[in-house]
Amino acid sequence: MKKILLIDDDPDILESLSTVFQSHGYEIVTAANGTEGYKIAVKEKPDLIILDVMMDSSDEGFKTSYSIRKNEEIRYTPILMLTSVNTKTNFSFDPKIDGQYLPVDDFVEKPAEPALLLEKTSTLLNLGKDKINISGKP
Repeated sequence: MKKILLIDDDPDILESLSTVFQSHGYEIVTAANGTEGYKIAVKEKPDLIILDVMMDSSDEGFKTSYSIRKNEEIRYTPILMLTSVNTKTNFSFDPKIDGQYLPVDDFVEKPAEPALLLEKTSTLLNLGKDKINISGKP
């Protein structure tokens, strides 16, 4: 059973995503912020991390992704970033342009459709270690 770590400060999102993934046979662990999520990632060694951008700060998810990539034990864990930056701020974030500088493997705009999340999850879980974006460079 593949383990997914969900990191989001919204308990409703954690609950709904947990339900979706558990109903498709995934083991779920959750965290309410980047600091907690990082600690859980080190302890639990998930197969995939789904990470919100805006939590305790507007860029906490970005900072957390860099921390994950610096840790040898979890560096090659695929990261799917959930973002609502464009709808909640005046900041214009384009994953295709700005995302190339972040060490994550894919992006989904909130609110995310379960089918899209499941599709991206399957793709990311099948990435080879050589395909994981650990540098944040194109």
